[in-house]
Amino acid sequence: MNIPTYIILGQFTQKGIEEIKGNTERVEHSKKLAKSLGGEMTSFYYTIGRYDFVSIVEGVNLDNALQGLLMTGMGGYVRTETLVAYPADKGDEIIKRIPD
Repeated sequence: MNIPTYIILGQFTQKGIEEIKGNTERVEHSKKLAKSLGGEMTSFYYTIGRYDFVSIVEGVNLDNALQGLLMTGMGGYVRTETLVAYPADKGDEIIKRIPD
């Protein structure tokens, strides 16, 4: 069975930048939120470039993932773009099923 994995790309809003010193607590809150929705935030990275951070969340079903993302967005500190990730071996299985 495939464990759902989400790669969350995030950008701070103006409010998020203005209150950046509270971000550590917000990340901890996000970890607790993921856990309450049946998953786990396994990684969080600050990044340089188009996105300000990347987090990896595993184990949350699609409905709960949407709920968590909407609840996070309601805070007004970040905007996110979320990718659903497949492990390479699972992707390879799917590719092999494609008819010639």
